[in-house]
Amino acid sequence: MPTTTYIYLFGDGEPKIWGLTGQERLRRMLSTQTNVTFVDSVDKIPSGAATLFLNANFLFDGRVLNALLGLDKKVALYSVDGCPAAIRTDGDYAQQLLRNLDKDKDHNYKFALLTIPRIGLDDLQIDFQQNLKKKDPPYILPINEANRTLLERELFSGSYKGVTDFITKWLWPEPAFWVTHYCVRKGWSPNHVTYLSIILAVTAGLAFWGGFYGIGLLMAWIMTFLDTVDGKLARVTVTSSRLGDVLDHGLDIIHPPLWYLAWGAGLIGTAEAIPGFEILIFLMFVGYIGGRLCEGVFQFSLAPFDIFIWRRLDSFSRLITARRNPNLLLLTFSWLIGQPALGLALVVVWHLISTGVLIWRLMIAWLTKHKEGSLRSWLQDIDPAHDRDQWAVKIFTRAPLDIRSLSTKSLH
Repeated sequence: MPTTTYIYLFGDGEPKIWGLTGQERLRRMLSTQTNVTFVDSVDKIPSGAATLFLNANFLFDGRVLNALLGLDKKVALYSVDGCPAAIRTDGDYAQQLLRNLDKDKDHNYKFALLTIPRIGLDDLQIDFQQNLKKKDPPYILPINEANRTLLERELFSGSYKGVTDFITKWLWPEPAFWVTHYCVRKGWSPNHVTYLSIILAVTAGLAFWGGFYGIGLLMAWIMTFLDTVDGKLARVTVTSSRLGDVLDHGLDIIHPPLWYLAWGAGLIGTAEAIPGFEILIFLMFVGYIGGRLCEGVFQFSLAPFDIFIWRRLDSFSRLITARRNPNLLLLTFSWLIGQPALGLALVVVWHLISTGVLIWRLMIAWLTKHKEGSLRSWLQDIDPAHDRDQWAVKIFTRAPLDIRSLSTKSLH
């Protein structure tokens, strides 16, 4: 049976970052962990129980918290400025540790932990982030008013997938940052944004079906933008729900082929009607479903990560592969030149080409695993800080934040 870890928070973690104090953020981040119990007094920690003191005056990477929970020894994790951000101890030492921290009049805590082994981020075993298809350096960053804007930028940038389509990667981030800020100020949840996205997805499809392509495209582009916002809002505010997750991912899977079907249906009975419409739609669904199946087979049968982060080629392919945003760009282009039928044909062709590439990559992956025994993502073999001369590293990873640019004044 897994051991319960008792969590004691010290430090107030002001000012708020994305609407949350340091203590609020840590509680939300650890709320999904099993066998974790928060205590507001060290007296409630049983003798010998695994205990983790967390300094709420730091912004923690979720991977760092997971690594700390996985340790089974006494250690103190220090930031680069020499302040302890986390202390792994036990219930027998918790009271003495708290007394030492309270006696530190300067609240720098540098002399309160002399008997506990000292470690840094480099001593933690932290791998790439499969869910966000990226590899960023882990962090613990000091929270104070001087750093607030920089930390919000860093947290927002860190919520982005490293490998995604070029529109999401390069066009949406700046406007999404400000819209996400607006949502936080108004107290809107990610689900509120997702509900609006669903409405826009449906109305865009109806507009396409009626042949009102201009209005439909406007709503479709707003919907794709909000699809970025709801995910970033959820991550920066550590807000998630099972319903929101199902709605968001379900919408992402279901609506694109229905849009293309509606687009084609809007041409029926017009001069732009496509001969062999049924065959074209059939091929579109073959391409769409085939591509999704290739991705699923790779991840569930060949490797524990996404096919688009296997090799550098696959990551570059993800920038332009037949997903919603690149396809929407094809439809927009065709509408602008007055040939909406061409747009549907281009989408179908691009689906078939992209799925053909995925089938080829799947076969290569199967042969590689059969020969070498396992597959390894290219992200596992790079250092985002030291390999920035490589184009793939520049494009798909972020440069580490310069810790020297952060102020440690009024940290405690």
